[in-house]
Amino acid sequence: MLVQWDSLPDALKNDTVRLYYEKLEAKKGGLIAKRLFDIVVSAFMIAILSPVLLLLAILIKADSKGPVFYRQERVTAANRSFRIFKFRTMVQNADQIGALITAEKDPRITKMGTRLRKCRLDELPQLFNVLKGEMTFVGTRPEVRKYVDVYTDEMQATLLLPAGITSLASIYYKDEDEIMERYIAAGSTVDEVYIQHVLPEKMKYNLEYLRSFRFFGDIKLMWKTAVSVLK
Repeated sequence: MLVQWDSLPDALKNDTVRLYYEKLEAKKGGLIAKRLFDIVVSAFMIAILSPVLLLLAILIKADSKGPVFYRQERVTAANRSFRIFKFRTMVQNADQIGALITAEKDPRITKMGTRLRKCRLDELPQLFNVLKGEMTFVGTRPEVRKYVDVYTDEMQATLLLPAGITSLASIYYKDEDEIMERYIAAGSTVDEVYIQHVLPEKMKYNLEYLRSFRFFGDIKLMWKTAVSVLK
């Protein structure tokens, strides 16, 4: 659901965000349908996929030491922090031994993690975040606080709605690791590449989504995501 203007932190109440808010406020019916869809479909998928989730959990534990889930703090609607559910795809304590963004050949990624990332199966546990209302199926991917802190005034508009599992940016940047690797090979750091090159481009798609939001557009985008993963 759309965050109420009065409940937004003062830091988000700029004129640019206000324009996006007014566009979304005029689509309340679609946003209500979006939340109801999130609740029903996430609950159904958790029930149906529970054997798959259990199998993947066993394979992750057998592949490397550490917990099954990766619980990193991310940012969602109204600039609120939450802990995301993901299957762990990297070695234990990877955050303490490297950057928060991973490149294509990051040595911290486990063998099982490589397989999960390729098919985006590591994202499946985020169904629990969707059911709780911390995330939605379609929306801007949740960033860590470090990157949210460098958002421009316009980028902050993406915090009007919950963070999403998939988006146009996710589809067009599904090979983000390869893009990062090219810049890193030229001498840039992981953070420099992400903040200066990747994030601004992804945000163009995220902001366009806010401007043109339609509930049935979400359904279409979810289908495009499924086709993209299967290619």
